Amino acid sequence: MRVDVLVAEIGSTTTVVNAFTDLNTDKPVFWGQGQAPTSVMDGDVRVGLQGAIDDLCNKKKIDSLEYDDMLATSSAAGGLKMTVHGLVYDMTAKAAKEAALGAGGIIHFVTAGKLRRTDIAKIKEINPNLILIAGGVDYGERDTALDNAEMIRAMGLKTPIIYAGNIENQEEMKLIFDEESGEQLYNVENVYPKIDDLNVEPCRKVIQQAFEQHITHAPGMEHVRDMVSGPIIPTPGAVMECTKLLYDCIGDLIVLDVGGATTDLHSVAVESDKVARIMVSPEPKAKRTVEGDLGVYVNRYKVIESIGEEKLREECNEMGIDMDKVLESYVAIPKNEDEIKFVERLTLEAVTKATERHAGQIRYIYGPSGRSTVAEGKDLTQVKYIVGTGGALTRLPHRVEIMKQIARHNETGMLLFPTEHAKILVDNEYIMASLGVLSKKYREAAIKLLEQSLDFKFPEKKEEGVEIPVYMKAVEEEYEEKVQRDEEYKKHVEEMEALGYDMTAYKAEEPIGGANSRGPAGASADPAKSGIEAGQGLQGKWATNSDSEGTKGQYMGDCTHDCPHCTRRNCPNRVE
Repeated sequence: MRVDVLVAEIGSTTTVVNAFTDLNTDKPVFWGQGQAPTSVMDGDVRVGLQGAIDDLCNKKKIDSLEYDDMLATSSAAGGLKMTVHGLVYDMTAKAAKEAALGAGGIIHFVTAGKLRRTDIAKIKEINPNLILIAGGVDYGERDTALDNAEMIRAMGLKTPIIYAGNIENQEEMKLIFDEESGEQLYNVENVYPKIDDLNVEPCRKVIQQAFEQHITHAPGMEHVRDMVSGPIIPTPGAVMECTKLLYDCIGDLIVLDVGGATTDLHSVAVESDKVARIMVSPEPKAKRTVEGDLGVYVNRYKVIESIGEEKLREECNEMGIDMDKVLESYVAIPKNEDEIKFVERLTLEAVTKATERHAGQIRYIYGPSGRSTVAEGKDLTQVKYIVGTGGALTRLPHRVEIMKQIARHNETGMLLFPTEHAKILVDNEYIMASLGVLSKKYREAAIKLLEQSLDFKFPEKKEEGVEIPVYMKAVEEEYEEKVQRDEEYKKHVEEMEALGYDMTAYKAEEPIGGANSRGPAGASADPAKSGIEAGQGLQGKWATNSDSEGTKGQYMGDCTHDCPHCTRRNCPNRVE
C-alpha cells in the first residue's frame, strides 16, 4: 500500500503516525493511524517510529506501507527548553515569552532587567536548548540587552541565541556571538518595536527554524531528519499552526489540549472594541499557554489539590466512586466506568483552570476621580468556537459537556471568557497536530480534513462577532458615562473661563503626592515659577502673594461683584 503523506508525531512517551491519501484532490482522505511507545530509552527513536508504522499496517491488514512524503512533529527530546531575557517584565520580557510559547517552547526561566549572578547560575542549571534575548523598543534603550548578551556568551553554553530586541543592537550582537563564541545567532525583528505594539510572529518562525536545526537531539532523530521531506516542528507549534489555519476559516477560537502531564490552550482571537478601549497592555492575536501542573495522569495529584481533596472525595461518593481504589488502578488511560468518571472530573478542573489562567479579566481601580474599569490579559469574549483535541477531549464520553462548562465558570462576570454562544467542536480523529504540519505543504487538503475531523462544514465567510455578554454591556455603559462626565467637565471649565477665571489648574494633570512632572518636588513654592507650577494653587483675579505691605487678598482687576462665582473668601469687597 502506498499513501501520499505519512505524518509522524514523535512525543516524549508515544509515537503516532497518521497516513493521508488523495491530498491533491477535492476529497482528501485520512487513511489511518498507528501508535507505539517512543523509543528514546532504546537509544533510537526510529524503533518507536517503525513500531507505530507496524501498528498501522496491522490495523489495515497489510504487509507494508510506502509513502511519497514524510512530515514530522516532535517533543521527544523533552520539549523545547527555553530561557527568556527582556528589559521590563510587562513589556519586552512578556512579548518574548509569548513568542516562545506560541512556537512550542517550554519556558523554564524568564528574567527582566540586567542578569545577576543568581540568574546566570539558574541558566547553567537549566542548560536550555534555546536562549531568547529581547529588550528595548526600536531606537530606545540598548545597554541592558547588550550586557545580558555579554554575560550569556561568557557562560560558554554553545546554545543557539535568538535576539529579538532593539534593532540598533543587531550589529553588536553579531560581534558578541561571533564564530569564536560557538553560539549560532538569529537576529530577528523586535518583538516589542514600540509601546503597545507586539510583533511576535517573526520570532516564532525563527524559533521553529532553530528547533529543527539544533534542538532535535533525541537518539536517532538525525536519521529521522533524513527521512522527512518537510520541516520537523515542535508538536505544540504544529497545533498552533492548525489553530491559525482554523481562524482563517471560521474566526475567533480557542483550542484546548488536555494531556497526561500538561494542559495547553491555544487562542487566536481579536479583542472586542469595548475591551480594547480599557485594555491596559497589548495581547498577541495568537497566544498559547502551557499549564505544567494540570495533567490528568502524571500531574493528577496536583489537579486533585486544585479541586480540594475533601471536596473531590465528597463528589466521588455522590457518584458512587471509591477514589482511593481508582487512584490505585488508574494507569494513563481510563479502563472502566469509575476511572472514566474520575478522569472526566479531573479534565473539567484542568479545562476551567487553564482557561482562567489564559484569559484576561475586568477589574476596578479606585482613584481621586472615583472608580475606573480596566481590562487585563487576553480577551476571549469574541470567541465563536471552542475546539477540543488531545486524548481527554477527543475520547472521554462527556467531552462536549466538559467544554460547555467554561462559560458557566465565569460566575462573577469579571473574567474575559468565551460566552455560552461559543460552539463546541471536537477533533474526533485526533489529527490537529498532523494537519498543522501538513498545512505547510497541502493547505487546502488540511482545511478539508479539518472539516471531516471536526464534523463541521466551514462557512464560506467568517462570522462576525458574538453577542456582547451582560457584564460587558455594563462596562460599555460605564465607559459611555465616563465620556459624558468628561464632556460635561470640559464644558464647565470653558464656561468658567468665559466668565474670566483662570482654569489652568483644572485643565492640568492633578499633582500626585504634592507634585507632578511640571510642579515642584515638595510643598514649598518655587520662586522661579508661577501659578500652579509654583505650588500656589488656583490663580483667579485675586493676588495670592503676601508681603510686608499686606497686599494679600487685594483686588487685582475689574470686579463684577458676582460673588457666588468668586473663589476668594477674603475679598474686601465681598457681598454675601
